[in-house]
Amino acid sequence: MEGRFIIETEGLTKKYNSYTAVNNLTLRIREGEVFGFLGPNGAGKTTTLLMFLGLTEPTSGKVRVSGLDPTREPLRIKEKVGYLPENVGFYDDMDARQNLRYVARLNRIPDEISSRRIDELLKMVGLFEEAGKKVGTYSKGMRQRLGIAEVLVKEPSIVFLDEPTIGLDPDGTNRMLELIQSLSREKNITVFLSSHLLEQVQKICDRVGIMIKGNLVAIGPIDELAQKKLGVEKGHYTLEEIYMKYFKEV
Repeated sequence: MEGRFIIETEGLTKKYNSYTAVNNLTLRIREGEVFGFLGPNGAGKTTTLLMFLGLTEPTSGKVRVSGLDPTREPLRIKEKVGYLPENVGFYDDMDARQNLRYVARLNRIPDEISSRRIDELLKMVGLFEEAGKKVGTYSKGMRQRLGIAEVLVKEPSIVFLDEPTIGLDPDGTNRMLELIQSLSREKNITVFLSSHLLEQVQKICDRVGIMIKGNLVAIGPIDELAQKKLGVEKGHYTLEEIYMKYFKEV
């Protein structure tokens, strides 16, 4: 996969007293890539994300996100990236367009620019017809899709998604996966996806990284990891089989 590196770490480490949450992480993610970040609870995924967003400082090592140092330039990082948490928060007594306009104003985007952008985003996520409804009436899937629109209002170069399909029905899940892929393919946005749903990760990610006990134990295209760890060719494995192989060896 070609393109410049948009996320780079070297020896990135975070310690809490004697506990090492992230240990010597070296990672490079290319622009426009869909990257799956995997690992059990407590593996260091959230701590890594917090360092990328400038919300916690590394104990040692280096990190660059979109050419910026999150520790020294956290406000500029927030202009460049979007973050969709597992549970998206909105003003339920406002409609979708009002919620998005509020976010746009927080990001100092003039109304004449944001109005056009908001309509485009609502069409992209399939909520244009429901844009006038109170968000409190939205289903889980609709809220997740509105969350995607929210993180895209400021036109980020990178989006971080934390369990974006949790709680969705099959139709909602498929819509969300298609939407995530379109961010990369149509808009060249880098997608950093954290999820426990390995079958879904396998469908859409260009590469994956597996974190266990603070260490990055594997990284690469899924086909290559399958060949390396299972000795099987494309189509004769699942990502879960690869993941469990690494997990049991640690």
